[in-house]
Amino acid sequence: MIPKAVVLVRSTADESVRTVTADGAGRYLVQPLAAGSFEVSVIAPGFADRVITAMVGAGEQVRADVTLEIGGLTEMVQVVPDRIVSSAEAARRIPGSIDVLDLALLEHSRFATTAEVLRKASGVHVREEEGLGLRPNIGIRGLNPNRSSRVLLLEDGIPLTYAPYGDNAAYYHPPVERFERVELLKGSGQIAYGPMTVGGVINYVTPAPPAHARGSFVASVGNRGYLNTHGGWGTTLGSTGVQVDLMRKQGDGARENISSEVYDVSAKAVSRLSDRHVVTVRGSYFGEESNLTYSGLREAEYRENPRQNPFRNDFFYVDRYGASATHTFTVARNVVATTNIYHSRFQRNWWRQSSNSGQRPNDAGDPACGGMVNLHTTCGNEGRLRSYSVWGVEPRLRAVTRVGGMGSETDLGVRAHFEDQERRQENGANPTARSGVLVENNNRRNQAYAAFVQNRFIMGSLSVTPGVRVERVLYERTNRLLSVSGETELTEIIPGLGAAFSASPRHTFFAGVHRGFTPPRTEDVISNSTGGTIDLAPERSWNYEAGLRSELFQGVRVEAAFFRMDYENQVIPASVAGGIGAALTNGGETLHQGMEVSVRTDSIAWRDAAAGNFYTRLAYTWLPVAEFAGNRFSNISGSPTVRVTGNRLPYAPKNLLTAAAGYTSGRGWDVNLEAVLIDDQFGDDLNTVTPTPDGQRGLLSGFTLWNTTVNYPVRTHMVFVAVKNVFDRTEIVDRSRGIMPTAPRTVQAGIKVRF
Repeated sequence: MIPKAVVLVRSTADESVRTVTADGAGRYLVQPLAAGSFEVSVIAPGFADRVITAMVGAGEQVRADVTLEIGGLTEMVQVVPDRIVSSAEAARRIPGSIDVLDLALLEHSRFATTAEVLRKASGVHVREEEGLGLRPNIGIRGLNPNRSSRVLLLEDGIPLTYAPYGDNAAYYHPPVERFERVELLKGSGQIAYGPMTVGGVINYVTPAPPAHARGSFVASVGNRGYLNTHGGWGTTLGSTGVQVDLMRKQGDGARENISSEVYDVSAKAVSRLSDRHVVTVRGSYFGEESNLTYSGLREAEYRENPRQNPFRNDFFYVDRYGASATHTFTVARNVVATTNIYHSRFQRNWWRQSSNSGQRPNDAGDPACGGMVNLHTTCGNEGRLRSYSVWGVEPRLRAVTRVGGMGSETDLGVRAHFEDQERRQENGANPTARSGVLVENNNRRNQAYAAFVQNRFIMGSLSVTPGVRVERVLYERTNRLLSVSGETELTEIIPGLGAAFSASPRHTFFAGVHRGFTPPRTEDVISNSTGGTIDLAPERSWNYEAGLRSELFQGVRVEAAFFRMDYENQVIPASVAGGIGAALTNGGETLHQGMEVSVRTDSIAWRDAAAGNFYTRLAYTWLPVAEFAGNRFSNISGSPTVRVTGNRLPYAPKNLLTAAAGYTSGRGWDVNLEAVLIDDQFGDDLNTVTPTPDGQRGLLSGFTLWNTTVNYPVRTHMVFVAVKNVFDRTEIVDRSRGIMPTAPRTVQAGIKVRF
């Protein structure tokens, strides 16, 4: 093996990890180890990463020789199309901030929602909604988290949301339990994806089929009706491997009259047709039935009972089918072509009596309602009925060569993407109606064509990566009720430049600048009444960052980055008071600037493994500047025109912190304590402090939530107890549609069985 190579030995039984460094002769020793199966990963600068499996019997000493191949050319043959970060070697060359969350290593925290996972990455603000984490609202570096609309979400490198060009609102989010890792890319490398290139890219990676038959089953129960069962199994027969996952989750939400039941089924097959051809096929189904309202609380309602919900007849139904196929073709030893084909169908029906706290109840079209006293008898409802169909094809090519003594890694690709939206609204005559008078019947279509090329020039320890992306989007909208239609289009060029310098195998400096872009929604660029074009520009910004990835000392890893997002035009809701207006408008200039830091320490790196591992994890975001710039005026309906230049942006906390500390014993039991801090936020552009009666404006005071978990191994299984929001804090997390509170304290216990 290579001298000074880093060796990571992970137990497949309890997921514990040991790290050692090979000596000058390339030898390494890991002791003591309990009997079982271990994955041995070896990382060395200039070489492709390698992973092997080793079996250790009781009292047995095992020799595990690992042969590394020179990186670069051989790395191409090992391209992992599901991932943004294919290897540790590739990560060192990425000119931007990266977070890779290995969910197996985070398992000791017993995360139950996507928000719990993403908060462990710096720069990320996640606002929960109904209390079960089914629709996380994700914001990055001070961007408004509402519906995750300014974040590009991928699954295995393929667009995840149902209309990333025409309506990038995440009313659906797959359960995080079925992924093996989460990748976050926030720098200039975003131009290889798109269309959103402002805040960041989040890629959820599903597990690859194992080499041998292996499975697990997790069952957990808790208060508030919580029950979560999740099972996965996979194997490889000959040249084909399969992985299947099934999950069912149910529980009560953060307020009364809110409960959810979801099902998720997914399958993945990987077949090596030859040494040069690999085909991956994926399929999934997600179903949800929730007793769920859209409206938050008014100020008086919150003070009376922050957990109340008067709309017990509001229901939300979802069905989502997805399928994709990936063909990886090794054209030559240094050239790999990958083609993704994908399709999904998403349908959601939301029957509700109120859409925000200004409707008590919504009786504009229901004069027989007679007010809240008749809410559950004569008052009608609205059915917001949506159906989306998406499909696309995306070929990519990666080539590694040498030019004039320099290494050169070229990535290029094109994508054709098509979306079809069917949007209807029917107003029902009573609280439980499931049909009614048709008041909206829209079809919205998008065709999007994109191409990108970027080239990484490698000059020893320095790599420089210029690149450019081009997006062309065609919009069409038809209002069938008025027999009105219209169309428009836009084209955007998105350049980027980044650099990374590896001062040593343990220290990498990076910097980059790139164009930020977010396309407008179809409904905001074509008039519903006339079919004419609305003058709404796309979001554009210049994004800058510079930082460091470092193993400061053995067992101490740090990533820090300074960032600046300088918006020329940030698109905002026509009613900034809470976003209850359907239309969006040009908001003008804004500025986001700050720092983010991630720190990880593990005592096992310098202590005897028998003594266990004391560990800490920290993700901190400091955002001193998140403000309106230029000549800006308030857009709040009913308020006088007020200049808001210099005011803080809504939902952009100055400080975010997730800090955890724990201990894993040599025998595998683990205890963990975590604190999550979210600083003060404003709910509107006027930076209103005193709450308004409808609850949609006012200060959202900062708070800290505490979580703790205990895990204890029983043979090859693991039993656990987790307490979230230990002190049962009730705080305001959102005012956009009225007041939404934090989830109450939950206590969950369960077992993970491996077979």
